[in-house]
Amino acid sequence: MKFEKLLMVLPLAMLLLSSCSKEEVAKLDINNELKYSENQVHRTLSEIKGQDKMPRNIMDSLVHWNLVNIEISEWTAGFWPGTLWYNYENTQSTDDLAAATHYTELLKPLTTLPAYDHDLGFQLFYSYGNGYRLTGREDYKQIVLNAADTLATLFNPKVGTILSWPREVDNGRFAPFNTIMDNMINLEMLYWAAKNGGNKELYDIATKHAETTMKYQFREDGGNYHVAIYDPLTGEFIKGQTHQGYSDSSLWARGQAWAIYGYTFVYRETKDERFLRFAEKVADLYLARLPRGEFVPYWDFDAPDIPNAPRDASSAAIVASGLLELSQLENDKVKGEVYKNAAENMLIELSSDKYQSRQSKPSLLLHSTGHYPNGSEIDASINYADYYYIEALTRYKKVMSGISIQRNNK
Repeated sequence: MKFEKLLMVLPLAMLLLSSCSKEEVAKLDINNELKYSENQVHRTLSEIKGQDKMPRNIMDSLVHWNLVNIEISEWTAGFWPGTLWYNYENTQSTDDLAAATHYTELLKPLTTLPAYDHDLGFQLFYSYGNGYRLTGREDYKQIVLNAADTLATLFNPKVGTILSWPREVDNGRFAPFNTIMDNMINLEMLYWAAKNGGNKELYDIATKHAETTMKYQFREDGGNYHVAIYDPLTGEFIKGQTHQGYSDSSLWARGQAWAIYGYTFVYRETKDERFLRFAEKVADLYLARLPRGEFVPYWDFDAPDIPNAPRDASSAAIVASGLLELSQLENDKVKGEVYKNAAENMLIELSSDKYQSRQSKPSLLLHSTGHYPNGSEIDASINYADYYYIEALTRYKKVMSGISIQRNNK
């Protein structure tokens, strides 16, 4: 049995070994990269001071953050506070704590609203959730518990998933019921709430969503459809399609990243090996499709203009963070080492002068792609790329120190 497992992972392991030597792996100076992140965070804080808005992106031709208002429709609103919490975790500076607290509490108007869509996890778990993890503030905990209950109102038991975009049902675009791959990430807040004083049914909702998505929203090779359309009355799966990918049948890089990250923590929470095997399947496809010798993908693995297509650093940052956790959860030591090495290589590439903003901009990373078909945020610095990058760096430091990176238990 062990020999058969070795045969399964050997091609992937050989691919990774041929792409990056041990000498290259040693080039990642984690303390240096965390210090770089701290410096860039402080540059941003200085630039946006007093405006009480969230940094969203910096387009390729610009050098200052585009700031957005605190609105329920701004799905990325929690990433900047989340970045500040990770920075505080690493610096333990009272000034950094004050900054994280300030920008988190700017989101308070969002905490009492009904569900606009599925993004409450991105908005409130990454801000207030990280804040509770690091401070133990009971008011933060209650906000996350309330947000989990609000998110659960979008769950349809007939379908077995959480509705992602109610507004798209109303306008008939992704009707009559839609679930997007990004929605997998918001399940983590439901699992956390169920274990930390919330409704125990939230665990069942999250697991059912993961099961249904696994059954219908993936192709045989492990690639996923960005959007799954269901009949809300019968639960029937109608079709899979894309919104931000190149085509319905292509492999959109960030969509696959959401799947890797999501099914990793679903396995962490359930200990059900179906989800571990599936996390491996979607991760192995992603790694096998990377450009040879490189670890940051094109925005879509099937984009027709490769090698001239834009890259997506945000996808690499998400996957690096997810693979670090997967490497710790893995019950196959060979595969665990493969995933850890892949994450290291991604962080090495993201930390190079090609992808770090350095003096050119106050962001952490360059070259992310937001919504290519819509012509939005192409080859830009984007706040969620920065969030997952600093999260991955923080996780990497813990992994190398033998510390568990599971964050859902305070």
